Amino acid sequence: MRGRLRVYLGAAPGVGKTYRMLEEARRACERGRDVVVGLVETHGRPRTEALLEGMEVVPRRTLVHRGATFTELDVEAVIARRPAVALVDELAHTNVPGSEHVKRWQDIDDLLDAGIDVVSTVNIQHLESVNDVVQEITGVPQRETVPDEVVRRADQVELVDMSPEALRRRLAHGNVYAPEKVDAALANYFRVGNLTALRELALLWVAGKVDEQLDRYRADHGIVTTWETRERVVVALTGGPEGDTLVRRAARIAARTKGADLLAVHVTSADGLAGADPASLSRQRALVESMGGTYHQVVGDDVPRALLDFARGVNATQLVLGASRRGRFAQLFSRGVGVETIARSGSIDVHMITHDEVRKGRRRPARTRAALTRKRRAAGWVLAVAGMPLLTAVLAQFREVVSLPSEILFFLCLTVGVALAGGMWPAITAAIGGSMLLNWFFTPPVGRFTINDPENLFALVVFVLVAAAVSTIVDLAARRTREAARAGADAELLSTLAGHVLRGEAAMPSLLERTRETFGLTSVTLLERRPEAGRALDDQSDPDAWRIVATSGGTPSTCPAQSDTDVQIDDTLVLAARGRLLDAADRAVLEAFAAEAAVALRQERLQQEAARAQPLAEADKMRTALLAAVSHDLRTPLASAKAAVESLAATGVDWSDHDRAELLDTAAESLDKLDRLVANLLDMSRLQAGVLGVTPQPIALEEIVPRAVDDLGPPRDRIEGDISVELPEIAADPALLERVLVNLMANAVRYSPPDRPVLVTASRHGDQVEIRVIDRGPGIPSEAHDRVFQPFQRLGDRDNHSGVGLGLALSRGLTEAMGGTLVPEDTPGGGLTMILTLPIALSGVTR
Repeated sequence: MRGRLRVYLGAAPGVGKTYRMLEEARRACERGRDVVVGLVETHGRPRTEALLEGMEVVPRRTLVHRGATFTELDVEAVIARRPAVALVDELAHTNVPGSEHVKRWQDIDDLLDAGIDVVSTVNIQHLESVNDVVQEITGVPQRETVPDEVVRRADQVELVDMSPEALRRRLAHGNVYAPEKVDAALANYFRVGNLTALRELALLWVAGKVDEQLDRYRADHGIVTTWETRERVVVALTGGPEGDTLVRRAARIAARTKGADLLAVHVTSADGLAGADPASLSRQRALVESMGGTYHQVVGDDVPRALLDFARGVNATQLVLGASRRGRFAQLFSRGVGVETIARSGSIDVHMITHDEVRKGRRRPARTRAALTRKRRAAGWVLAVAGMPLLTAVLAQFREVVSLPSEILFFLCLTVGVALAGGMWPAITAAIGGSMLLNWFFTPPVGRFTINDPENLFALVVFVLVAAAVSTIVDLAARRTREAARAGADAELLSTLAGHVLRGEAAMPSLLERTRETFGLTSVTLLERRPEAGRALDDQSDPDAWRIVATSGGTPSTCPAQSDTDVQIDDTLVLAARGRLLDAADRAVLEAFAAEAAVALRQERLQQEAARAQPLAEADKMRTALLAAVSHDLRTPLASAKAAVESLAATGVDWSDHDRAELLDTAAESLDKLDRLVANLLDMSRLQAGVLGVTPQPIALEEIVPRAVDDLGPPRDRIEGDISVELPEIAADPALLERVLVNLMANAVRYSPPDRPVLVTASRHGDQVEIRVIDRGPGIPSEAHDRVFQPFQRLGDRDNHSGVGLGLALSRGLTEAMGGTLVPEDTPGGGLTMILTLPIALSGVTR
């Protein structure tokens, strides 16, 4: 049996998630449950540490990464202990490389699979769905995230809430961070605005989780009545012209209540044939989604029942309908959808919205083409006109042996054949003509249009009725078959269109080309009214008032009046088609194409805006990362140099020669660090601006490598070189190459074990020379090979004492500026090898 997961969710660090978790654990222990601490981070908070006293703690697993020692949750030890409940803090934590799983929530999954209940904690900023929103609010990127689904699957999620003012007081009293960090935290991440926004995110996320639980409970218990726990406004759309008014009114109703949901629903007939204009529905759907609502479609012949079933299914509190468009005469025979819905609505409030289309009646659909082909209708008329006299002549020869009922059956068979061949009107003509021929030639008294026997009269009447009924059914079936085929073809076309647009890299040209091919047009053009032209009604024939957004095919239309068919998408967009006039059915599908074109245009423009904003965002991200990264690295050497100089300048201290020399060395070393840091930052900015001066010239590696090793300072003793004097000269900037080699060797020394030297080798490969800097450190995962060259990061390291993370990024930039490449490779047996490749100088020869 799988264990149960309980998660304490907080809006920010310091609200008391771990404290609440430990309090609950102590209560569980008092109730006799077997509780152990798998991993709890107290962060040095005394009150939290006090709650841990006396509890059984499973020893952590120790791991070594890049020369540093870390501890992680020992999943196997917890499973072997098999407690009833395990406490595992920080659900979103990323494990140290070398762990069985990458993320801690995966470790917790193993515990749950073993039947152990787990209690954990997480902050709202670590949920994947709101990670980008949190970064936008706080300006601080969150690298550790957990998929929302992991928390949503939890059996219980408890919000640990605290007002922003109370949390800031906790910080000020030193209950969250060390005193030296309090001022910076209060001035940055823990501002009142940030905390208020994070608190709202947490409340809304938990509210969504509660909604899911409520829906599941109502479904499990068969509850169909509405529980007004949250306002949900449903607007019913028919695809009619009043739809925009209804959507806007429903959106205003929803906006009156904070957090209310807006849902639009359209009821489709079960036969799938009779329905609304797809182009109108598409536009109304876009309007609903632009207002933050969702669009839904349900099938049902009983529209009021379908609407109310949907509303109750989503736990709606209000339903918005349009006043009936039917005239008074039609309302005498049926109360209409609105009245029926109100009568059955129960606890759901129904709003009847008036609009300009009230009592104008429903617009008649455009006349469709005949259900049968012209050849079949012609065959039916020929069979009716010529077949009836011919049948009469044949039966007249057998008048003595064939009875009247049999003659009526022969005429009925011929009438059915006419109906099957030509449809309703030829069959009705054949039925009337056949009845007259039967009356004249075969019904006593023969030769007169009178009938003496009532049975004969009844037989003729039945004959006419059956013939008319059969012909009507055949015609209706043929019409429905044609409509179904047309609807299926349109649906398939629109489905293919939507998929093509969504998958296509060039949506607009592809869409217009597909439109032109589908309808057999010579050209299709999307026109946009120029902003300076305004919205004049007489500009349809003015080419200066329009501009071509995109076109496909031959000569494009420069204004709507030049097209054979134009579709008005909105106030500024028109789809103009040339080639032929489209009938009403084709025009309806073309309107759907036009709506898709508007969507595709919006997507393209959003992508363009995003592309224009990307450099600004990258620059802002770089600036933020720079400020965060150099905050320590600039202050530390400055502080050291300042302290050393102030100590030397102090008049009240008599320094010995040894102490004076040590202080001078400290100042010189600190200033050297500062000089290298500033040089790296300046070079990186020059690289990004494209203004770094590079002067390639032939140089020999046996000259440049020793100089780079000397520049390393004390770590030079850990470098071993193997540079052959037989190598040709390479084309590079000597100063920049030396900087690259120093950065690579310094990085290798930092991570290589103290007893394992760093090896520098070089070899020729074709017209290039490869320089390899080989270390025996922990290495990096192959998927992180590219990420290690990003500026201002150290691949997850949180130690601010190891530099700003510019060394490798700058090294690659300088190498590429000289026309070379820098790529990482795993060292056989463990470690990392940096391969620096540079071209051989044109004048270089093997010496």
